[in-house]
Amino acid sequence: MDFQQGLITTIHEYGVTKDLLKELNRSLKKRPTAILIPCLYEEFERPALRDIKEVLKTLTELNELVIALSAKTVDQVISAKKFFNSMPFPVHIQWTNSPSVIELLRNQEKNGLELLGTPGKGWAVWQGIGVATRKSDVVALFDADIKTFSPLYPSRMILPLLDESYGISYVKAFYSRLSLETNQLQGRATRLFVGPLLASMEQLVGNGPFLQYLQSFRYPLAGEFAFTKDLAVNLRIPCDWGLEIGLLSEVYRNVRTSKIAQVDLGLFDHKHKNIGSSSKEGLQKMCTEILSSVLRGLMEHQAQTLTSTQLSTLEVLYKRVGEDRVKQFGLDSAVNNLPYDRHEEELSVQKFAKLLRPATQGYLANPTTQQLPSWSRVLSCENKLQEDLANAGSKEINSTTKELINNY
Repeated sequence: MDFQQGLITTIHEYGVTKDLLKELNRSLKKRPTAILIPCLYEEFERPALRDIKEVLKTLTELNELVIALSAKTVDQVISAKKFFNSMPFPVHIQWTNSPSVIELLRNQEKNGLELLGTPGKGWAVWQGIGVATRKSDVVALFDADIKTFSPLYPSRMILPLLDESYGISYVKAFYSRLSLETNQLQGRATRLFVGPLLASMEQLVGNGPFLQYLQSFRYPLAGEFAFTKDLAVNLRIPCDWGLEIGLLSEVYRNVRTSKIAQVDLGLFDHKHKNIGSSSKEGLQKMCTEILSSVLRGLMEHQAQTLTSTQLSTLEVLYKRVGEDRVKQFGLDSAVNNLPYDRHEEELSVQKFAKLLRPATQGYLANPTTQQLPSWSRVLSCENKLQEDLANAGSKEINSTTKELINNY
């Protein structure tokens, strides 16, 4: 805990505020607000989402909850709808991969719009933004696997956007990633890859404005963020594991840094990803795509790229900085009496280092990547697509429910 400020406004957790829930419900009356949760159906079979639901029930003034759901059958979607029946606000289940949604989005190819993104969180977020911004001026996104979800999370994420006098358009979370079971430090992709990578690139190409911006975030890979409608509809959405860095790049492109804040959520735990046995698995695949996103941002915002000589230097710098970070986190863990496997951390740095050259070369050979167009772009061509998408996302649910009622 500290009180330092920098390029990005930081909202600290000082530990003195006991309950923000009343203030949040009162403030939610000022601006219609939606919460967006992208998820797979499997999350409905795990305890985290049940706990999240109980917390969300207390947000009595929430305008809408949007569940961007990837499911295999209409029965799974109906089960998800029943799961949220008791909520005190409207809940929209958006079946992101339903036949009707696929057909609707494929039909937009006639307008030159490529809207069938790679199935995953990015595509779900894009659909969720379209649905949520129909009726709400503020949208907050949370994952469905958060084990430590409490009223503090939505309160601290949403409140900065409800008081328009501060002029904030985007809020990003940061937190302490600790395993509830072991108390061990998590977040290896951030601690051991992104942090050392950005520090190494700064030494290599200088502290340009985009790199300075990325390094100002305490947790650049945090999947929890909130934004105003005006910003949300102008963001292009990446379809790979570079989603979080890609969104930070889009935010940088669209608003001044004075309109951005980061919020301390305290202790945070959710599912942990394995390192993977190759660059196509686990954290290694994730970090490969994150690197591509960083390189793309460097091109877009600083007009810089890496030469073959610089790539060799980056490999050396990254390993040195990564090994230094392992020592730092080892000491941090020791003083806080946290278990720490230094050998395993060193192995992770070695594996991440081996990704740098092939990932960079792969990106430079094909620097363009699929990004779903912003909703402002889509609506300029098809101004009813938001409503059409929402209807398509619930069409099979409504049809099946009506059939069941008729049969009954």
